[in-house]
Amino acid sequence: MTDALWILILLLLVVVVLVAVRHRLPVLFWWLVGYPVITLRVLATYRATMGACGLTVPASAVRRATARMMGRQAAPVPPRRSLPLPTGSGLVMRLRMAAGQAPEDFTASADRLRHAWGGHAVHVRPTKPGRLELRLVGWDVLADVRPARRWLQTGPLSLPLALREDGHWHVRDFRTVPHELILGATQSGKSVYLRNLLCGLARQPVALVGIDCKWGVELAPFAPRLSALADTPDRANDLLDVLVEEMEARFRLIGLAGGAGPDAVLTSDVWGLPEKLRPVPVVVVVDEVAELFLAASKDDEKRRDAIVTKLIRLPQLGRAAGIYLEVCGQRFGAELGKGATMLRAQLTGRVCHRVNDETSANMALGDIAPEAALAATSIPAERPGVAVVGDSSGGWSRVRSPHLTLDDAAAICRDTSALMPELPRLDSFRPVVAVKEARPSSSAAAPTARPVTE
Repeated sequence: MTDALWILILLLLVVVVLVAVRHRLPVLFWWLVGYPVITLRVLATYRATMGACGLTVPASAVRRATARMMGRQAAPVPPRRSLPLPTGSGLVMRLRMAAGQAPEDFTASADRLRHAWGGHAVHVRPTKPGRLELRLVGWDVLADVRPARRWLQTGPLSLPLALREDGHWHVRDFRTVPHELILGATQSGKSVYLRNLLCGLARQPVALVGIDCKWGVELAPFAPRLSALADTPDRANDLLDVLVEEMEARFRLIGLAGGAGPDAVLTSDVWGLPEKLRPVPVVVVVDEVAELFLAASKDDEKRRDAIVTKLIRLPQLGRAAGIYLEVCGQRFGAELGKGATMLRAQLTGRVCHRVNDETSANMALGDIAPEAALAATSIPAERPGVAVVGDSSGGWSRVRSPHLTLDDAAAICRDTSALMPELPRLDSFRPVVAVKEARPSSSAAAPTARPVTE
């Protein structure tokens, strides 16, 4: 009786430990329990599950003849598969489709496969003609997102910003998708996504330019790392003039480098220039873009038209000059006025967090995929940081960015202020930062303002 009691206590301890591991360390629980259990279930029920989902094809004539000779009936044939291989968030199998099958057939049955095998989600991705990749996710990876590992940062201007629901990271590559629109209501996680973006760029030799017409309250904490900051519409108009001048100067540099001689390397953008001649990349972050579209008088309308024209010119021509645009806002629609739709057309990257109305979701994602806009409107308010990411190719996915506090983001920008490149044209727009002077007295020192150029 005593031995049985000790065995029962040991089993209860094992169960408690596994439950704790499942909630605190889901990756470890997956490797210890989840992957072996689901793999055995997939191997044992693969043929029956494929048949129940209508993903089998009739047996070939040779198999049917062989079965008749043995007095049996030839069973339908499922797609050929590889062994289920483990990943950091689930498992993956590579399937070879039979004649007459299409990837859409497997995508339509993804939810049934998920229930049959006990996974959290199943994603299907074609890899080559006749073959596809079936990825099963073992748990809700968006429930608790941790920062990406350093080795995921693949190169300059390439940042892993958010975890996708299939376990892969959404990598923001400015050279592939140069300009982006970020939408989200208050407390939707838009600011956290922007913090991750700014902190990732702050660690690279990139010039960061901010336009925040709410008197700079959103971007002011990042001032030590900003090469320029405009906090009013008038300042924004002047700063955009300087950025257009910088862009034109870079195009002249590209033209001169291409005509330097018979051995010159011809190029159409700054990335083809020799490294010693290549200007530093510039990322322009426009926060609450709707403030730039508002006009209350005739003078405001003239300034608004000038600002919108420059905002359209920057993404239209800036990619080749190494100038990239990030436009953020709570609301973005055609009712903002002339130029809003044209500006959106230049912003090929789209990130839509929870929004207050369907119009904003359609403005962000409706021209990419209608189902993506529908997914954005169904984001629950209790899961801040969840967003729908899409691009001009029509692909989209749910993502969630790791939580980053404002204090931590501001500290990163202070620590990386030495990486701020020199751009003489932007010196007059250099933000003022608050510092504390060390004093021998015990009283708290009052913050004083100084330019970061000092």
